[in-house]
Amino acid sequence: MGRDLAEHFPIAKQTFAEADEALGFALSRLCFDGPEEDLKLTENTQPAILTASVAAARVLAEHGIHPALAAGHSLGEWSAHVAAGTLNFKDAVRAVKARGGAMQLAVPAGQGGMAAVLALDPALVAEACAEAAAETGLTVQAANLNSPGQTVISGALAAVEKASAICKAKGARRAVMLPVSAPFHCALMQPAQEEVARVLARLTINNPRIPVAANVTGSLVTTADAARDALVRQVTGAVRWVECVQSLEGLSLSAEGQGVGADVFVEVGPGKVLCGLLRQIDPALRSLNVEDAASLDNTLAELNGAA
Repeated sequence: MGRDLAEHFPIAKQTFAEADEALGFALSRLCFDGPEEDLKLTENTQPAILTASVAAARVLAEHGIHPALAAGHSLGEWSAHVAAGTLNFKDAVRAVKARGGAMQLAVPAGQGGMAAVLALDPALVAEACAEAAAETGLTVQAANLNSPGQTVISGALAAVEKASAICKAKGARRAVMLPVSAPFHCALMQPAQEEVARVLARLTINNPRIPVAANVTGSLVTTADAARDALVRQVTGAVRWVECVQSLEGLSLSAEGQGVGADVFVEVGPGKVLCGLLRQIDPALRSLNVEDAASLDNTLAELNGAA
């Protein structure tokens, strides 16, 4: 993760070195060489993804590409706030390591679960979760409202399994259990949310230089207090990703209907999951990504062509 960028661009290598220094261990070696089972631990995965994302954003900045708006899915909201200047990178990488550790400890292994529900109206997914919670007496709720056709649910394992079955009975094409280490973005994460609140209370947080979409509301935040509140509440709250994209897309529409809302989105960091979700939300939007030197070249060519 991030190795190719670090090998090609000094600013990316420097970013990984900053993370190593902040954390007091060689996160870079873990990202580049593994072992994979250690990298998959949530307390390591979160700072690793944050670092790779910030490295990619810094490489883009060195090539003259700066965001006018920012958003990030779940952990990515922290990366978005680093890009916006809300958080210092070293503070953020330490904070998300603590966040990951607290999330892992919040629910004993094997007691929680998450499932992706495909091709079912989100309102019906919410109904299924309510029915399953009432029947089992356990927690289950919508965790990620990823696209009109994809909602992820999260909670106690038995309740998630029951809600998945109800979703299929209501017409979902599929309900797929996800290989996750904890049930993120649900009420079971309350102990982790309290720890994140304590961590953020100790950090210096600035007003974002650019608006950042908040997962928990789907709206844009422009102040330090709103950013802090959003980062705390998203631990147990749903990721309202469709609304985040719609907020960025419709930010500055004029009275005449002509506007400067976002129409080009660049995903930074490992993978292209958000590009795929963007196409499901609005196929008219352009999505690009940067995770290595080759994808950087492609994105720069696309952006320069658009200019």
